[in-house]
Amino acid sequence: MKNFRKYTKQYFMPPVRCMDWAEKDAVDRAPVWCSVDLRDGNQALIEPMTLEQKVDFFKLLLKIGFKEIEVGFPAASDTEYTFLRTLIENNLIPEDVTVQVLTQAREHIIRKTFDAIKGAKNVIVHVYNSTSVAQREQVFKKDKAEIKKIAIEGAKLLKQLTDEAGANYRFEYSPESFTGTEPEYALEVCNAVLEVWKPTADRKAIINLPATVENAMPHVFAQQIEYLSKNLIYRENVMLSLHPHNDRGCAVAATEMGLLAGADRVEGTLFGNGERTGNADIVTIAMNMYSQGVDPELDFSFMPEICNKYSEYTQMRVSPRQPYAGSLVFAAFSGSHQDAIAKGMQWRRTKDVAHWDVPYLPIDPQDVGREYQTDVIRINSQSGKGGVGFILQENYGIDLPPKFKEAMGYAAKGVSDRTHKELKPTEVYQVFRQFFVENRNVFSVPECHFQQIPDGIKAVVTVARKGSTKNITAEGNGRLDAVTNALKAYFNVEFELVTYEQKALSEKSNSQALSFVGLKKDGKIYWGAGISDDIIQSSIDALVSALNNRFTEENLS
Repeated sequence: MKNFRKYTKQYFMPPVRCMDWAEKDAVDRAPVWCSVDLRDGNQALIEPMTLEQKVDFFKLLLKIGFKEIEVGFPAASDTEYTFLRTLIENNLIPEDVTVQVLTQAREHIIRKTFDAIKGAKNVIVHVYNSTSVAQREQVFKKDKAEIKKIAIEGAKLLKQLTDEAGANYRFEYSPESFTGTEPEYALEVCNAVLEVWKPTADRKAIINLPATVENAMPHVFAQQIEYLSKNLIYRENVMLSLHPHNDRGCAVAATEMGLLAGADRVEGTLFGNGERTGNADIVTIAMNMYSQGVDPELDFSFMPEICNKYSEYTQMRVSPRQPYAGSLVFAAFSGSHQDAIAKGMQWRRTKDVAHWDVPYLPIDPQDVGREYQTDVIRINSQSGKGGVGFILQENYGIDLPPKFKEAMGYAAKGVSDRTHKELKPTEVYQVFRQFFVENRNVFSVPECHFQQIPDGIKAVVTVARKGSTKNITAEGNGRLDAVTNALKAYFNVEFELVTYEQKALSEKSNSQALSFVGLKKDGKIYWGAGISDDIIQSSIDALVSALNNRFTEENLS
């Protein structure tokens, strides 16, 4: 690309080095969260939400646990105004929830905003004006003093109208395009606003610092935040808030670094919806904290429902790779990954493990409403024995012998490869039954009768093949051995019975008997399995399936 020279940095470093945040290694407490889905997120939609959708989305945000929700820009349109009035007049705002409304620092807009909030108990009035170099020079054509005056006059009017209303509204100020503003000038404007409001411990003001356009690396943003945090007046009575956008794809990182740098509050949206590349993704930021053992004070335990409702209301799609929320974020297709996950889950079952530490799974999928059986191990042509074994164990209580898993893995991979699709758990189970339980391509054994003899067991085995049946009598040291000898005699073959295991299926499968048989011929093992209420019958069925697999490979008809 040849035009890179026309770009240069459009951000400003603080006048002093601000790097205390870099000494911290984690965010150790939840900030105050403010959802701006219904304002910032809504105004970015191709088709803004209807009144009904906004009400339903508001209820979803309450269910998640948001205590501060920016509900709109009520002076911007009748829909925004009506939505706020609907919430107020229908008593839809819980006592412990604060609604936030946005207004430009312009008198007629502020006055209409105050009309809209009449009757609401807990309200944040959020006033803003742009302070960046580009906006001052190109849009407003005003100098620093004139821009600061706009902020001061807006702050005064908020205070005046609140006093006239006899209300206890809280105030928020944003120097829009903060990241394109000289930090010392942004500080000057914010302090001038605070001097008007004179916040107190029981009525704190919010200074919100928007990365309206993200134009620097996250560590620059963190230094800007730390500079203001250290130099704001009335700091102990100020909630320092972040409102990052995602133009560089770094909004989550910038938010986390901003919290390390002293911020108390975060404005963002579910899944980062918003103008251009979006806002900070509150889901990811909160779940990052959760994964480090910090309570985010938001509830995402019903993530699939959240994703579905979000898509319904916004017509936006949650990417299948969206952190924590996407349909594939816990899915493992790779054989080595599946094997490690399966072994990690088995480790948790057998050890007294205090903390989650399963390979390839940063959190327990069940914590966000995902299921091990359907969302973690996914089977396709890249999968391996560990994954297939995990699917059968978790869904059907079938614990395959180690060597059997390899054969089952190849069978499932082969079906996926031929059909060019992922196999669902039910389809994996069907492969197991088709290849290893119900394989009767060459022959079947519809009947066996046994007689105790002095040296062991005598068996009369009925072999059905090519439309006819024949009874074969043989002896052995046990029932399975006798049936084995009968089949060797009938087919005039030799093989070694190298593996024979019996297990009881779990309660989810009605505790049936499960048998596995491995036959060895010319160095290769052929597998079969049997499932029956009768343990002897299950072992005979496993033997028959294994021998059918050998004959099928040899094209014996």
